[in-house]
Amino acid sequence: MTIIVTGATGNVGSQVIQHLVEHGADVRALVRDPSKANLPAGVAVVKGDFLDVDSLRSAFDGVSTLFLLNAVAPDEFTQALIALNMARSAGIERIVYLSVIHPDVYVNVPHFAGKFGVERMIEQMGFHATILRPAYFIQNDLMIRDAITGYGVYPMPVGDKGLAMIDVRDIAEIAALELLRREQAVQPLPLSRINLVGPETLAGTDIAAIWAEVLARPVHYGGDDPQAFEQNLKQFMPSWMAYDMRLMGERFLTDGMLPESGDVARLTALLGRPLRSYRNFASETAASA
Repeated sequence: MTIIVTGATGNVGSQVIQHLVEHGADVRALVRDPSKANLPAGVAVVKGDFLDVDSLRSAFDGVSTLFLLNAVAPDEFTQALIALNMARSAGIERIVYLSVIHPDVYVNVPHFAGKFGVERMIEQMGFHATILRPAYFIQNDLMIRDAITGYGVYPMPVGDKGLAMIDVRDIAEIAALELLRREQAVQPLPLSRINLVGPETLAGTDIAAIWAEVLARPVHYGGDDPQAFEQNLKQFMPSWMAYDMRLMGERFLTDGMLPESGDVARLTALLGRPLRSYRNFASETAASA
């Protein structure tokens, strides 16, 4: 019985693999370039790409459980549908899919809408799946570390509704636990959805205050301007992606990214420990600067 992990060399996928290996699972990693894959001993590395159908046929052969993670891309939805069809053809019934929180609310944001479409296909195709719906990744703020530590500004358009930010390490551990639960079940388990959230919901001013305390100097919240956010992002990512992120930021301001009742307690019980906090991340980041 083999678990295949897509997105295997990314921040989430690599940590998922590490957890699976530590639990003694038989793990296969799907990567574009095996020569660049620095993965634990014992992991079977296979070359493949979501748009290379033959490579997926080979990679999925003999697999029992799939971790499906698609990076944000113009053809993300197509990639996911190809992967799902290839999984079904290979006889894979058990899936853990990394979606996003509130995809049915952020309907105008391309990568949210795409993931919601994938969720619907997982249901309609009859997969036995866990759909993980993470909120904003805390580690995304590493992109703006220089603005925070160098200029005393937190520029992310978080707004005052608040985001239930979650640490990537918690996402990976929960994903691994769900993969193991499904892989080890005698009979395929019914479909379920899990919101992945952090222990607290923070507004932009809350986050700036955390940084000010950690750095022991003033840090101001400079968000609430998605247009300026888009222009800044265009310096280091394609314009379509920067616009996608701007649309997401606009929904942060109007809707927030809020947990549902019981989410934090459910995740705490699943992990057997408290969720990692934003303050913990900020302290670690400041200490490593």
